[in-house]
Amino acid sequence: MARDSCLARVTAGVAVGGALGGAVGAVYGTYEAIRYKVLGLLKIRYIGQTTLGSAAIFGLFLGAGSLIHCGKSY
Repeated sequence: MARDSCLARVTAGVAVGGALGGAVGAVYGTYEAIRYKVLGLLKIRYIGQTTLGSAAIFGLFLGAGSLIHCGKSY
């Protein structure tokens, strides 16, 4: 039971981190695309790359933090 609970916590951490990172990445990518005056369809590509990269990093770190926290007993 504890193993399933730990896996569920890590999965939830990755999902929340990915959602949060995606939102932040979309806002930041849009800002940077406008700031650097990226042209046409390259703007959409730039925003997508920033969104996915940020979601992956946030998800990785929040999942790792959940995994580390899962091993502690209080």
